[in-house]
Amino acid sequence: QENLVESGGGSVQAGGSLRLSCAASYDTTDSLCMGWFRQAAGREREPIARIDSDGTTNYANSVKGRFTISKDNAENTLYLQMNSPKPEDTARYFCAAAEGAEAFPGEKYICIGENNYWGQGTHVTVSS
Repeated sequence: QENLVESGGGSVQAGGSLRLSCAASYDTTDSLCMGWFRQAAGREREPIARIDSDGTTNYANSVKGRFTISKDNAENTLYLQMNSPKPEDTARYFCAAAEGAEAFPGEKYICIGENNYWGQGTHVTVSS
């Protein structure tokens, strides 16, 4: 069974930095993509970053230039480096892995496919 486990969440001051990790229990090398989503209180889950199997990365405008997604294929671990976070980045962050055909072929920062796997999330609080 495919499992994804996030870690690294916590509290950070605005302008600081934080790195989230997502450990996969299986080989994700051939996944369509892996991505990060977040869900703030009272809001819907939103995609923020994606990395394809060839290493191509894409970001939502809200995090572009501040957050960096990366992946260690040898360790089957996904990362999200959060630099200069803002209070509005406060949310629960989820990693995801997708397989099969693209669900949103026109939106390259969204990692959703025919089959999708999710972690339980890790919470990030950014204080001003």
